[in-house]
Amino acid sequence: MAYSKEQVLEAYEKAKASQEKLNAVITFVNPTEQLGNLGNEGKLLSMPIAVKDNVNTKGVRTTAGSRILENYVPIYDATIMKKLNQAGAITIAKTSMDELAMGGTNLSSFIGPAHNPWDESRITGGSSGGSAALVAAGVVPMAIGSDTGDSVRKPASYCGVVGVKPTYGRISRYGVIPYASSLDHVGYFTGNIADAALTLEVLSGRDEKDMTSGFEAVEEYSSYVGKDIQAKKIGILGNVYHHIQDKRINELFDKVVSGLKEKGAIVEMIELDEKLMAAIYPSYMIIANCEATSNHSNLDGIRFGNRKEGEHMEEIMVNTRTEGFGEKIRKRFVVGSYGLQADNQERVFRKAQKVRRQIVDMWRKAFQEYDAIIAPAAGTIAPKIDEVDAIDPLSDTYLISENYMAIANFAGTPSITQPMGFVDGMPAGINLNTDIWQEGTMFQIGEVIEEITGLKDNHAEVK
Repeated sequence: MAYSKEQVLEAYEKAKASQEKLNAVITFVNPTEQLGNLGNEGKLLSMPIAVKDNVNTKGVRTTAGSRILENYVPIYDATIMKKLNQAGAITIAKTSMDELAMGGTNLSSFIGPAHNPWDESRITGGSSGGSAALVAAGVVPMAIGSDTGDSVRKPASYCGVVGVKPTYGRISRYGVIPYASSLDHVGYFTGNIADAALTLEVLSGRDEKDMTSGFEAVEEYSSYVGKDIQAKKIGILGNVYHHIQDKRINELFDKVVSGLKEKGAIVEMIELDEKLMAAIYPSYMIIANCEATSNHSNLDGIRFGNRKEGEHMEEIMVNTRTEGFGEKIRKRFVVGSYGLQADNQERVFRKAQKVRRQIVDMWRKAFQEYDAIIAPAAGTIAPKIDEVDAIDPLSDTYLISENYMAIANFAGTPSITQPMGFVDGMPAGINLNTDIWQEGTMFQIGEVIEEITGLKDNHAEVK
């Protein structure tokens, strides 16, 4: 379906009108010139979209949510921007994000917090919260994000939209400002499964500019939408299900499971190694922050970054990084620097990598028996902004249920979150995982879940 010029301009105006309430946009992009240069073909013809602000956009400021890049204007487009432009998409906004994608709340952006369209006192989740908010508010039908631990899929749960993280290497990351290179995935948000499948057809494919991109042929993912799931074998991740404290979320999940069984799927509870499940988050934090520390060493005011002057080079670098990075990001760099020190690499960084390998082996072994693995995407609805700091991610309550989705980043397997219902007027999501390159099956089952819940193109009204 092609969108009209009037619909694009309306989306642009709606994005600006909602900014005071949502604070979801870092830079607005006037669509007039893009509309004037538009052809008459493309799978996303005239679709108004928003793009996370860590994706390089030629001639348009790209800050990655950090004050240190406040003045950075790329001279080239990321590969995915070229693909989106060729498909006819129209970019209307660069969206808010946790600083350098290092966070799960969207509270650390240099422009301030993003707000959830369903309740502005609550977080969107992060780090792709601005993109999730604009889709949830009905501003755009699709928005680009990135996912290193659950940075697309957790905001999708909190905001009640579809959030997709495909197989590692399925989408080129060339031109996307990195967080942790072995974990980073380009992802995206839509209002429904059909648009999600179509978007992956546009974004996928080998890119010689990204040596980690895969050679696997791009499928017609849309063809899987509408297929039945008779005899599909689906495992429920019991480690997550049993840790969730709010049983209303489990009740919503149980209704989806009953619907899947009625559609002919075989659904069983499975339990993975509890110690390894509990090790996902601490291992992730070590690996991700070590890689981030290395990736962002060039943000020093000499090579890149909004320079703060000093009397000599070292002082320039110290001043630039001290003023340019927020407090939470500086803490993560301390963790990363510690893990990368020569004396610590073997007992910290290498050990975390070895644990990761055990977790991946466990996860991939589960897919030898099951076509898909499902669980509630989060153990709670979106927390209130002023309550986030009181949450302990290492507590028994949260350690597994709130952090397990990073397992798909460890293994590079495709993963999708979609709405399954509401608790106290706030959306709650279900997470669905398949084996590598099995995005078609993921969309096939996801569309059936969408049919069961009836939550297609469900939007919050931002007044």
